Amino acid sequence: MHTSPVRRAVRGFLPALGLAALATLAGCSMFSHKNPRFEPAPLTDYPAGISARIVWSTSVGSGGGYGFVPVVVGEAVYAATPNGSVAKLDLASGRMLWQGSAKTDLSAGVGSDGQVTAVATMGGEVVAFDDQGKEKWRARATSQVDMPPTVGDGVVVVRSSDYRIQAYDENTGKPMWNVQQPGPALALKTNMQMVLAQGLLISGLPSGKLIAVNAHDGNVQWEGSVSSSEGATDLDRISDVVGTPLIRGPLLCAASYQGRIKCFDVSQGGRTIWEQRFSSATGLTADAQQVYASNQRGVVYAFSLADGHQVWKQDALRYRDLSGPAALSQAVAVGDYQGYVHFLSPLDGHLLGRLQIGGDAVRSPLLATSRGFLAQSGNGHLVMIGVN
Repeated sequence: MHTSPVRRAVRGFLPALGLAALATLAGCSMFSHKNPRFEPAPLTDYPAGISARIVWSTSVGSGGGYGFVPVVVGEAVYAATPNGSVAKLDLASGRMLWQGSAKTDLSAGVGSDGQVTAVATMGGEVVAFDDQGKEKWRARATSQVDMPPTVGDGVVVVRSSDYRIQAYDENTGKPMWNVQQPGPALALKTNMQMVLAQGLLISGLPSGKLIAVNAHDGNVQWEGSVSSSEGATDLDRISDVVGTPLIRGPLLCAASYQGRIKCFDVSQGGRTIWEQRFSSATGLTADAQQVYASNQRGVVYAFSLADGHQVWKQDALRYRDLSGPAALSQAVAVGDYQGYVHFLSPLDGHLLGRLQIGGDAVRSPLLATSRGFLAQSGNGHLVMIGVN
């Protein structure tokens, strides 16, 4: 049964809504999957403009979800699944290089810099592995971690569900620093990741803010507002930064739910370069010229990276519960709730082709790699897709 993206967002609120509130939401027609307004757009026939094929597919474990996104380091892929499996694979062939286990269920993973690979358990532990797949250390977070750890610059960093960002020494697991920002009454549970750049950890927050933190001492270096909360209810005021903050040269860009896409120039103290009113649950990606994102209805947009003007939009995939996008020179790719990956033209957004990689939904954002598009399916498979 298909579930609308709005309902999936509501179901992921943290903390959980009370039973009465859930019943009220479930009774509203706008959240009903039977409402024809929210039916997924049917798949149609069109001339193929691209050749897409599965180069390799390898099972890593079982399950998937928002907190499970593969990481590419050089010619290696690191991935994890909710049943506790952690693995390293060869990017070119999908051959398993090693496979470890956290010995318990996971809430998120992975983060890796090619030396240390980290995951988070349902019990609020951070578990680190060396690059032979052996457990290196475990440390306790202040609460459950639902987004992948970030690893590099000698630290392993997580953001827990109490909105606390915590750093651990990469080699020993010793706590180094933590930063906590005030959190809203409700927040989304969806694709969110932090990024390390030039010694700074950059993280989105449920309040619609971006922050840059010194990765070594935890001092907050900069804060910027992507969007602000608006509306009369807690639901209306949700304005989370979603996906992964995007860095392209001096530009730092991010998208928020019920908010905006916004790009800052970090070389000018974080001055706003452009913004577009927008609502996304999956985040954005970019190539050298354009930013790509789908809104909460599944309409895919391209904006100029330089000034933010809309280049094109494609609504043929609306309400298909799209994944976060990825972009190569040949195509922009998104996954959907039926396990299809769709390919769009970067030039004008027209549909180039589609490929089914399995019957399970593609929830994790796609990754653009030197070998093609990498997808992690809901059944624990990693799939490399070649395009030409």
